Amino acid sequence: MKTGLLHLLDVRLEPVLPDRRLFLRSDEETRFVRLRPTTQLFGIFGVCLLVAWATIATAISLMDSIGSGNFRAQAERDQRTYETRLNAMAEDRESHAVAALAAQERFNSALKQVSIMQSQLLASEDRLRELEKGIDVIQSTLRTTVQERDNARTLAIELQASLQGDSTAMRPAAARAAEAEATLEKVTSALEMTAAERDLVIAESAEAVAHAENVIMEMRLLDEQNDRIFRQLEEAMTISVSPLDRMFENAGMDTDRLIRQVQRGYGGQGGPMEPISFSTKESVQETTNLDRANRLLEQMEALNIYRIAAEGVPFANPVKSSYRFTSGFGHRRDPKTGGRRMHNGVDFAAPSGTDIFSPADGTVTFAGWQSGYGNFIKIQHEFGIETRYGHLSRIRVKKGQRVSRGQQIGDMGSTGRSTGSHLHYEVRVDDKPVNPMNYIEAAYNVF
Repeated sequence: MKTGLLHLLDVRLEPVLPDRRLFLRSDEETRFVRLRPTTQLFGIFGVCLLVAWATIATAISLMDSIGSGNFRAQAERDQRTYETRLNAMAEDRESHAVAALAAQERFNSALKQVSIMQSQLLASEDRLRELEKGIDVIQSTLRTTVQERDNARTLAIELQASLQGDSTAMRPAAARAAEAEATLEKVTSALEMTAAERDLVIAESAEAVAHAENVIMEMRLLDEQNDRIFRQLEEAMTISVSPLDRMFENAGMDTDRLIRQVQRGYGGQGGPMEPISFSTKESVQETTNLDRANRLLEQMEALNIYRIAAEGVPFANPVKSSYRFTSGFGHRRDPKTGGRRMHNGVDFAAPSGTDIFSPADGTVTFAGWQSGYGNFIKIQHEFGIETRYGHLSRIRVKKGQRVSRGQQIGDMGSTGRSTGSHLHYEVRVDDKPVNPMNYIEAAYNVF
């Protein structure tokens, strides 16, 4: 049956692929190989398959190479963009910090001016009260003098009547009249002096009132200037503190507990910042400014605490060069056995020898070989946080060594239980593994 089908196929293919013979000649004999049409068809088909396979394989290889190059270029562009953004944010943060310091200096200068103006205003008020008392005394003296003058005039009139009615008593009455005139001249002179003193007191009172009005106007201007300074400081503190507050919250850290721990560790002698007090007689505006100043001091203290805490928390990425994120935190398929296992960290793949950096300040608690991890480093940070680095090709720190944020601690490799060059990075809090990306992503828009 098969022979009949092949023969029929040979007959059909004969016009296209005629029967051919290949002669093989040697010194002793000549042999030939018959190539039937079906044999030629199968040979052509095999060659076509081989050519198609080679073409497809070459195309796939080229596409993979092009895609890999594009991915690397994109990764480099993303890395440059990320670094540019980090630099811009760092410059912006520094500019805000400089503005905050300048505003604080202006605020302190304004407080000194307010204190001086308040002292002048209190002195003016005391002087005004003294002048009012002096005016009251002068007015009382003036009333007494006027009464005495009226009594003297009445006495003079009585004396004149007596002189006209009794000539025998003319001489004593004349003496009494002279005395009355002398008394009247004294009273008149006293009245003129009192009037002059009254005019002087009134002028000084007007001058004191004008000075007090100027002081009040200057106080208002100072209040407006202080309000602008307060607004600038409040805006600067909001811009500086709010991102840090969200960063720690997004990392799953209790900010109140963190502040208490930093305050215990950095208490020192001298105590916390004392509230500002303007004077013993505080107005509503002064009380408002006092509350705003104390809130700013609390925010500045929180900013300083966050800055200290951020140095000891692994917010930075341990790999600064280009890399591929090859495995996340959680359950995954084991690359060796194929089974499901818990992966307590994240994997960053890059060429062997890539620099590995400490993401925060801390102390090296282990540096050596450990089964499964290969060359392995453990660093203890603040707040019960520990970071781990596995599969290193080289270790550049020693046990007990203090390391700073951004300090190189090793080189990437493929030691231990590994399928290729990468960094196995873990973060543990109170010896419990947590997702390291929580810290890295929380600081993405801050550092």
